Amino acid sequence: MVCRDCCCGTPKVTGINHAAQTARFAASAPVRISDCLDVCDQANVVVVQPSAAGRAAGGRPVWLGLVNDPDATEDIIGWVRAGGPGLSPPPDILDLYAIDPPRRP
Repeated sequence: MVCRDCCCGTPKVTGINHAAQTARFAASAPVRISDCLDVCDQANVVVVQPSAAGRAAGGRPVWLGLVNDPDATEDIIGWVRAGGPGLSPPPDILDLYAIDPPRRP
């Protein structure tokens, strides 16, 4: 899931081609575009959902913020291709992007 609302995917986050990033993700895995995920201070936000097999293995969604570097995009794609949450550990570098999901009242 890729946030593309008020802050994520907009000119507020400079120096990144948001359309190209979204297209790159979509070329590698199913992508759902989301409205605001309520962590605007972490734009651009990507949530990597586990596959059915990943969920069965105990995988949970992983929230990543500040995904504004092409290398981070490629690291995420590589992880998803390797199986993603529940099936493959994320590359260590993605620890730098991990964020907590917002708490909803």
